[in-house]
Amino acid sequence: MTKQKTHKSTKKRFRLTATGKVKHRKCGTSHLAISKPAKKIRQLRGTRVLEPSMTRAIVDALRGNSY
Repeated sequence: MTKQKTHKSTKKRFRLTATGKVKHRKCGTSHLAISKPAKKIRQLRGTRVLEPSMTRAIVDALRGNSY
């Protein structure tokens, strides 16, 4: 049977912590930021921990490969 491949776009967007939580970058920061208020830009800085209900799907897609 063939091996399961890592989902490459998931690998680029998510990272696993040592305790098994999933970190990701907040959306809405890449471009078109001129139309957003400064308060919103400040709130979108940094990373966020993913909801526990979605963690299992991301871990399955990563197949053990996280940066």
